[in-house]
Amino acid sequence: MNGRIDLLNDTVWARELTADELDRARRGVSEKTFSRGSYVCHRGDRLDYWTGVVSGLVKISAISVTGKAMTFAGVGAGGWFGEGSVLKDEPRRYDLVAIGETRLAMLSRPVFMWLFENSTGFNRFLVRQLNERLGQFIATIEHDRILSPKTRVARHLAWLFNSVLYPDTRTHIDIGQEELALLAGLSRQAVSKALQSLESERLLSVEHGRIVVHDLDGLLDYEEQ
Repeated sequence: MNGRIDLLNDTVWARELTADELDRARRGVSEKTFSRGSYVCHRGDRLDYWTGVVSGLVKISAISVTGKAMTFAGVGAGGWFGEGSVLKDEPRRYDLVAIGETRLAMLSRPVFMWLFENSTGFNRFLVRQLNERLGQFIATIEHDRILSPKTRVARHLAWLFNSVLYPDTRTHIDIGQEELALLAGLSRQAVSKALQSLESERLLSVEHGRIVVHDLDGLLDYEEQ
């Protein structure tokens, strides 16, 4: 059994395909590894692939005209992203950057579109994913306006373990405090202070370039007293 077949057998959306659909998907998938800090795609470039994270972490970000860096999301193991750009056949509106060495699975646009037009199971998966992502973005706007910095850090970290969007992210994630600060829209100092406090509450452990989560539900529902 070759690597491509193994890869799709471990992919959440592939489990919803018929045998014929899965065979076509296998013929349209390829893999590529990116080193730490390298760009998968620059804003304004075309990337004619629907992309999944096999291992590692991808940062979805942009830089404003004034030079301010903005991070929209981090995509962890098992997560697939970019379906909007593939469906609309348009250049990417954001930068994609590998955080640490990252292995990606890349499904070609022709095969993606064939599945979109012919596979009921594939469309069910897309609807679930888009709905989950929309809910997360709405929550991000709400939380950034009303929650304390420590609670924002707890929630943003918990979202990186979303079992629908990132099913292969288990108990830890390789992310630095600076990257988490960008995700939460806070200073690195504020994130460092928040992580120290959350660690003292035994919700997580901070290691070099890695955060280990001990109580995911506690982070997801965290309310500062």
